[in-house]
Amino acid sequence: MKKMHINNTTELKLKNISGFIKKKVTAFGTGAKVDCPKEFLGREVYLIILENENP
Repeated sequence: MKKMHINNTTELKLKNISGFIKKKVTAFGTGAKVDCPKEFLGREVYLIILENENP
């Protein structure tokens, strides 16, 4: 898998949001994944990386 550049701007504004899901990233082979419901298959999504949070 090629290395992706992460843009770490401090603000993000989006319109027409259908909703959002907060999930943990899990290991998958030599990479990682985030599960989401099948209803979103084929949809365009954004993955937002949060700063470390205290649980």
